[in-house]
Amino acid sequence: MEINRDKLSPMMQHYLKTKDEYPDCILFYRLGDFYEMFFDDALTVSRELELTLTGKDCGMEERAPMCGVPFHAAETYINRLIEKGYKAAICEQVEDPKQAKGMVKREVVRVVTPGTTLNTQALDETKNNYIMSLVYIDEIFGIAVADVTTGDCFLTEVNKSRKLLDEINKFSPAEIICNEPFYMCGIDIQDMRNRLGITVYSLDNWYFDDELCRRALLEHFQVKSLEGLGLKDYDCGVIAAGALFQYLTETQKTSLSHMTTITPYITDCFMLIDSSSRRNLELVETLREKQKRGSLLWVLDKTKTAMGARMLRSFVEQPLIEEESINRRLDAIGELNEKAISREEIREYLGPVYDLERLVSRVSYQSANPRDLIAFKSSLQMLPYIRQILGEFSCAELVSVREEMDDLQDLFQLIDRAVLEEPPLAMKEGGIIKEGYNDEVDKFRRAKTEGKSMLAELETKERESTGIKNLKVKYNKVFGYYLEVTNSFLSMVPDTYTRKQTLTNAERFITPELKELEDTILGAEDKLFALEYELFAQVRETIAKEVLRIQKTAKAIARLDVFASLSVVAQRNQYIRPKINTKGVVDIKGGRHPVVEKMISNDMFIPNDTYLDNNKNRVSVITGPNMAGKSTYMRQTALIVLMAQVGCFVPAKEANIGIVDRIFTRVGASDDLASGQSTFMVEMTEVANILRNATPKSLLILDEIGRGTSTFDGLSIAWAVIEHISNPKLLGAKTLFATHYHELTELEGKLSGVNNYCIAVKEKGDDIVFLRKIVKGGADKSYGIQVAKLAGVPETVIERAKELVEELSDADITSAVKEIAADSALTRGTRKKAQVTYDQMELDQISLLDTVQDNDILEELKNIDVGNLTPIDALNTIYRLQTKLKNRW
Repeated sequence: MEINRDKLSPMMQHYLKTKDEYPDCILFYRLGDFYEMFFDDALTVSRELELTLTGKDCGMEERAPMCGVPFHAAETYINRLIEKGYKAAICEQVEDPKQAKGMVKREVVRVVTPGTTLNTQALDETKNNYIMSLVYIDEIFGIAVADVTTGDCFLTEVNKSRKLLDEINKFSPAEIICNEPFYMCGIDIQDMRNRLGITVYSLDNWYFDDELCRRALLEHFQVKSLEGLGLKDYDCGVIAAGALFQYLTETQKTSLSHMTTITPYITDCFMLIDSSSRRNLELVETLREKQKRGSLLWVLDKTKTAMGARMLRSFVEQPLIEEESINRRLDAIGELNEKAISREEIREYLGPVYDLERLVSRVSYQSANPRDLIAFKSSLQMLPYIRQILGEFSCAELVSVREEMDDLQDLFQLIDRAVLEEPPLAMKEGGIIKEGYNDEVDKFRRAKTEGKSMLAELETKERESTGIKNLKVKYNKVFGYYLEVTNSFLSMVPDTYTRKQTLTNAERFITPELKELEDTILGAEDKLFALEYELFAQVRETIAKEVLRIQKTAKAIARLDVFASLSVVAQRNQYIRPKINTKGVVDIKGGRHPVVEKMISNDMFIPNDTYLDNNKNRVSVITGPNMAGKSTYMRQTALIVLMAQVGCFVPAKEANIGIVDRIFTRVGASDDLASGQSTFMVEMTEVANILRNATPKSLLILDEIGRGTSTFDGLSIAWAVIEHISNPKLLGAKTLFATHYHELTELEGKLSGVNNYCIAVKEKGDDIVFLRKIVKGGADKSYGIQVAKLAGVPETVIERAKELVEELSDADITSAVKEIAADSALTRGTRKKAQVTYDQMELDQISLLDTVQDNDILEELKNIDVGNLTPIDALNTIYRLQTKLKNRW
């Protein structure tokens, strides 16, 4: 919109000047009891929030578009804009309008963005609200992540875009800020915005200046060198973190004093779970509904505090790979199981504990209100009892929790002395400070109370002296205190009364005595409110100075809450403590799927065993019909391994878990239409990622590889994938490989480390019963028609399918597959040919003539040079000759 600023009023000129400073924000401009938006901002807000658009005369020929919201309800409207990816700059009145000379002074006091919102009503208390800073420099990605609501801050570097996407999926930031080169690194920015719902902004180049970034970190953490922060080896990470802190300082307009630490980490220090595996294993949300119910986190989360819930989520998303750390957690859960009564008492005390991390952040931002401090006090009241019970425990992890937990009783006593138990939400209208805390407050409060008694006495005295029976002392904010007399008694008003206001039915008067009393009362009230707010702010500031103690205690409470939750879950669900080994053996007896068994009756779930190692049991080829439970079995194995490395008990009778560095899953198939990728393309992309990034210490869960293409292509790909995985020189990773290509069962005994398993099925005529039990051996058919019948496919279709499958089975390729599997000298060149092309198939069909003779076929057999025939050529030749014979007859 074209605007001639010279014609605008001074206030609108100031509005536009402020808007120029924050061009990418919706400017909430405080006018009295409203925040107003003008011009393009008004049009945007009116459209996005469905608010009425009005206009304002501001010196132009046309009225300026205007849209406003009440200041006391602004958080709700701001929040809705933030959810849509907008930023909001809050321009507040920073001086008392009563004392302003000319226009009231206004300044932007804070910029609210998706990654920096502090509104607890808008945030999920069980999840962190992260903002992520990314820089791309010389093929390296620097990553810094922070949650301004808790003060958490992390930093790392990765060298591949795939690893970066894994970090983005792990933290699920609400907002990403980046440098311009990041747009050129090949990452799909639109996909992050549209599919993941992340707001992405690039910042000006100066934010990423190396020297400015280093200085920003040194000044914030008050250190002389980055070595003191452990950041010496993170050049790109330091730039990402420095840019993040500059951005936060600029938008939050505070010192960020609650952000006391920055933790560098190496991605290889935790089990790597890529984004596909996170989705497929449904760790924190379900695949389809994106709900917590039905996920692993839903089963494990019995935490009592918001801090504990957030920490448990981070445990699940970042399993450990260090044996000692895992066992420390298992020791804690084991001892809590043994002392269940003490554990339940601890959980009883954890119940009233509020979110200390987010409370102390609001204290640091000076936005905590009196009720926040009462919530803080009630939380601190529980700490001595928790610490006392923890004295009964001896394992290293729980001893550490007790040592790190400060009872903070000095802060408890301060709030207890100073703040009333049920204070108002408002901070500047009194009713906050307890009697006896401050002599001046008590004095002003008495003056206010006594003044009102004196008003009542004055009213009685004036009635008696004048004879005006309905004379009343009243008050309003405009005129202060006055005497009101109705018109019927005006003749009795004495000359000492001074007229103040005339109404239709009455007159209002003032007297010197009433004026003096008014000054006493109103002066005392104003001074009381101002002093109460000042004292409250002092208490809040005292608490803010102890942010390090509070945050350390909050983390200790969160850890204790997590261990107690995992202990409760273990006992309720009959989980057992897993043994942890570094030999690569995964030995699970009576394993159960932790989620599925909770969704159905526990009695109905059939447990199964799993054995994998780095030698003769590297790859399990699992066959059997759909719906029989192959995917459930494989997922449960992955989840049991993951749970063990999280450090919690597992659903099994016995479990000896070899630590894995990564879990990869390829389960199910779905088109990624948004990015234009087919089912098969998605499948092959995930397979490529697994084969390129897995290591011999990884666990692979592969389900139905190759089903998205033709039978020959799919079988060939699945075959080649098994060869690659099972070969220690190429990969040699522990793998569960489910397939409907029962021809692959021929690989057992032919490829080292490959073993066959199948889902037991009981046949009853044309029907089948799933026994849900994994047994040794391979299935020789897929029972597809029986499953179709169970699914309710019409009987006519079932019968026709039976006829067709008999005809098609005559072209069985199993015998040829056996020939290939028997060839121990299968070369890499042969594997490249392990695919019958469609072109060759078409040529074969064209060559078939009804006049073909038996002698022709015999003659062709005689002329075959068997000595130079490769296994795949043998397969093609047998297929061609067999087809000719069928055509002949």
